[in-house]
Amino acid sequence: MPIAVDIDVMLARRKMSVGELADRVGITPANLAVLKNGRAKAVRFATLAALCEVLECQPGDLLRWEAEDPAGE
Repeated sequence: MPIAVDIDVMLARRKMSVGELADRVGITPANLAVLKNGRAKAVRFATLAALCEVLECQPGDLLRWEAEDPAGE
């Protein structure tokens, strides 16, 4: 998928656990894991805003676009 999720990077920088972040954002640890591991198909702006508020960062610190490698290269 061309969108990479860097929540784990921000968690490490903030020395915060997944469980603590999930509690502070108001989502389940399982749903946070789906998002963190790049398996989510969508993210609500309210959730993204809450993540940014708790982690004191910008959306671009959590999400970035990566070009996909064409097949066969």
